[in-house]
This record gives sequence, structure tokens and C-alpha cells, in this order.
Amino acid sequence: MANRPVPYDTSLNSANVQDDVLRKMDVRQRAEMTFELNDNVRAAVEAGVRSRHPEYDDKMVVMAVTKLMIGDSLFKEAFGDIELEP
Repeated sequence: MANRPVPYDTSLNSANVQDDVLRKMDVRQRAEMTFELNDNVRAAVEAGVRSRHPEYDDKMVVMAVTKLMIGDSLFKEAFGDIELEP
């Protein structure tokens, strides 16, 4: 992972250690990490929807998160004209 930018809040040594760890991971480990990161992002988006819309039940939260993830056009194509503010 040569010549990649190092984040401002990360020392060069720490970035190199992270690169070494990532290089040593096999495909399964990388996939698990990817899915875990995806789950974390989805949980953060869900928390944001719940915070903005405490009146939403669980189903409405799932629909609002889906709308945010796939966009208005595809959401409308998939679910019709459901009035929902994410």
C-alpha cells in the first residue's frame, strides 16, 4: 500500500503497522471486516433516523434506512410512492 496518503491523525509508523496487518489478512478476514464495517454504518444511519423520527416504528425505520441507502429513484421504483422522510 505504498504511497497512500496517511491521515492527519495517524503517525506514519501507525499507518505502516495498519498496512502490515491488512496485508496479512486472508480473503475471509477481509470480507468479515467489510461486512462488520457495513453493519456499523447501517447502525449509525438507523440511529440517525430514529433520532430524527422518534415517531417511526421499526418497520418505518428500516424503510427510511433503505431509502437513504438506495436513493429516491430506486426506492420509488421498488416501493412506490410511500411518503417517508429519512
